[in-house]
Amino acid sequence: MTQKDKKVAFQIYLYLGALFITSLVVSNLIFQKFFYWNPFGDVTVFGAPLFELSVGILPYPLTFLITDTISEIYGKKRANQVVTAGIFASFFSMLIIWVANEVPAIESSPIGDATFTKVFGLSPLGVLASMLAYLAAQYIDISIYHFWKALTKGKYLWLRNNFSTFTSQLVDTVTVVGLLCIFGVLPWDLFYGLVVSGFIFKIFIAFLDTPLLYLAVYVLRKRFKLGLGEEIQLD
Repeated sequence: MTQKDKKVAFQIYLYLGALFITSLVVSNLIFQKFFYWNPFGDVTVFGAPLFELSVGILPYPLTFLITDTISEIYGKKRANQVVTAGIFASFFSMLIIWVANEVPAIESSPIGDATFTKVFGLSPLGVLASMLAYLAAQYIDISIYHFWKALTKGKYLWLRNNFSTFTSQLVDTVTVVGLLCIFGVLPWDLFYGLVVSGFIFKIFIAFLDTPLLYLAVYVLRKRFKLGLGEEIQLD
């Protein structure tokens, strides 16, 4: 690979990392708003409507699509680096929010202390729960992905993409909802409904993002003339 190609490959890696970190941080900031979406009619799970979900779930599946793309093209080491950077960015964003919450608002401020605290006050607990779940889920996702990649010798992209995502999303959903209930952010009577709804929604999205992964991998392999299972070495 020429130096020019390496430079382009590194720029693409940076942009993928930026999308990953933005999706992760935003999902932690907006998680307190819930919405209802059900394309299957009035289906309920444990007495709660199916797909009664936090809006924080909307950008989160994108993070797994990005780590799978990075894993496939740049390797396990680079995927783990992006995950670690996402952890740092999330905790740093919470530090900024904590400082902003502690600073008293002036009388003419459009947003007062009470409103700001109501919107962002639970964010530290949400991020703590999300980060613990995120740590487990993302590293599991990357490990399983590369296990199947080695086992299949770079073939069957759909297999490693979906197997790794299904397992990691189950771990993530159970962990984050459970911790939010333990911390008192959510009532326990919502636990089973949110876990089932969240997991089914994420699996549904995982099926939809498989063609996107194939497209991204095809474009990048063609651009950098990579063989089956071959990875770009940025070092």
